[in-house]
Amino acid sequence: MEARLLSAVLGVVLLQVEAAVQSLDLPKIAGFWREVGVASKQHLALMTPKRLEALFLTLSEAELTVKAAYRSSGSCETENIVGSEVDVSGKFVFPGHREIRVIDTDYERYAILRLSVAWRGEDVHVLKYFTRSLEDDYEPGLWKFRELTADTGLYLVARHGQCAKLLKQELI
Repeated sequence: MEARLLSAVLGVVLLQVEAAVQSLDLPKIAGFWREVGVASKQHLALMTPKRLEALFLTLSEAELTVKAAYRSSGSCETENIVGSEVDVSGKFVFPGHREIRVIDTDYERYAILRLSVAWRGEDVHVLKYFTRSLEDDYEPGLWKFRELTADTGLYLVARHGQCAKLLKQELI
């Protein structure tokens, strides 16, 4: 019962934030983003063997191309995924029943994204905090992320990674 109430409260907060992002300026969200924080109610989402370190987002009309840099088994891997924008500004769907929604951003320093994926018959939701910088976590954005995820239960701050540095250097 308590978990359902917390889910409902978090859902209302996310809906309010998402409504504020309706006027998202999509071209401004493009570019390099380093993962700083991850929050999820599903422990499994935090224990993945492939650890995302950074994204590079490219927009072309209603398509979003995500170049993701991962650390896997001690080495760096990249993956390109193309998604399409759907009815809500800032919501993109990808093959494999995956979805990314921009929850909050100032475009220049931080972004909070909600990732959803269907896995083993369940919808897994993860909130992620990103910055443009390789070193700075941008505290005001991180505090917003912590406020949004206070009732989530599981929280992880990502490590500064070599894969993020390599992705940023590759794109310069």
